[in-house]
Amino acid sequence: MTLSIYNTLTRRQEPFTPVEDGKVKMYYCGVTVYDYCHLGHARACIVWDIVRRYLQFIGYDVRYIQNFTDVDDKILNRARSENSTMEAVSERFIKAYFEDMARLGIKEADEYPRATHTMNGIKRLIHDLEQKGFAYPADGDVYYAVRNFAEYGKLSGRKLEDLQAGASERVNVEDAEYKKKKDPFDFALWKAAKPSEPAWESPWGKGRPGWHIECSAMVRDRLGDTIDIHAGGADLIFPHHENEIAQSEAVTGKPLANYWLHNGMVKVDGEKMSKSLGNFTTIRDLLDRGVDPMALRLFVLMAQYRKPIDFTDEAILAATNGWHTIKEGLLFGYQHGKQLGWENLEINNAKLDKTEVEKFTTAVNDDFNFPGGLAVIFELAKELRKEGNIIVHQGKTETPADELLKQWQTLLTLADVLGLTAKIEEEKPATDGISDAEIEDLIQQRKEARKAKNFAESDRIRDQLKAQGIELIDSKEGTRWHRS
Repeated sequence: MTLSIYNTLTRRQEPFTPVEDGKVKMYYCGVTVYDYCHLGHARACIVWDIVRRYLQFIGYDVRYIQNFTDVDDKILNRARSENSTMEAVSERFIKAYFEDMARLGIKEADEYPRATHTMNGIKRLIHDLEQKGFAYPADGDVYYAVRNFAEYGKLSGRKLEDLQAGASERVNVEDAEYKKKKDPFDFALWKAAKPSEPAWESPWGKGRPGWHIECSAMVRDRLGDTIDIHAGGADLIFPHHENEIAQSEAVTGKPLANYWLHNGMVKVDGEKMSKSLGNFTTIRDLLDRGVDPMALRLFVLMAQYRKPIDFTDEAILAATNGWHTIKEGLLFGYQHGKQLGWENLEINNAKLDKTEVEKFTTAVNDDFNFPGGLAVIFELAKELRKEGNIIVHQGKTETPADELLKQWQTLLTLADVLGLTAKIEEEKPATDGISDAEIEDLIQQRKEARKAKNFAESDRIRDQLKAQGIELIDSKEGTRWHRS
């Protein structure tokens, strides 16, 4: 089965065909940097990170761009409240963004354009819109003439007449911005400078860009007129992505993106996440409370990416338990490979289990069905966990070592596609803990104590080892041990 994905623009699932064979241009609408990232950001960043990873896994050369909105009313308001500057606030939360994403195992994008670094491209795009009759100046502002773009609403499915009926009671006709517009639906491309706010020179006077034009310009500057995938949260479909289409396509006459993908929202205990409800949770607060980053990643993966997910204590506990299973499978080779005679733990793609890889790709090719791919990973992990228990308790397994190596390397490979990786804890040096030689010596002392029927001494040695994280397994072949 070839990859097919649900396209918000066409409202149907379609085979994926990139503009250029073997290559994918992908843009994700990133964060406005005025605060720490929250659970909603975590979901979006994890989803699009994995989409990118999967596209690379099935052979595409992916160029992945993610922007930062670093000029915005929310940033300016925060700067005022802290007696700071827009630049200082932006830099602080961009730094925090990278810290949080690193903890979640998010791969960095190929480039992170910022609105403030794209001013020439923004002004060029506004100029082009003005020349083509889609924009008009008004007392230092510049507005987009929505009714001049015949296809406005094609992404969201909204019609201007419906929007007009719904907005009639919300419009303040005395509002200064409203008076400047030729039509209530027109939106700002450029905003005239206000006292004490950052501003840039432009043909329309000093000012700053509107939010929507920033992304259109960054896509055009970094990836060209038409890209393959434009991604973001479902809350951005209207008006942000709708306005991006109107701006970009009015100038180029080409599709801005062939596929529009949107992730679902995050609820907390069934409620929309908001500061007013007191259920607003940042990524760093959650991880600092002890939630495993891989469990959070698994929580996101366990739901279809387009559907809403509900963050509850029960859900994160289930994800944590699931992660423990996968982690045991991932660590299998490091714990038992030497005993199985594995000389090389490096992954050899030619020796992966092709049946399991095919089951995984068949699932995920169906609109990035990560839960389906995860089911394949769970089965591999559970099988390896079972084999590990057999080895620990019986000292050997009937399954051929080569077969176990193939299963383990397949698990590592597929889990990595989903960004699920287990850290190999380094063994402590002898100065910080008990050495292998000391363990073997104590086991010999215990053996002699048991032979002399001194069971109290035997139990004391077992307890001593257990206190240091050493588990003993007695069998008719002798006593084996492992670090717990």
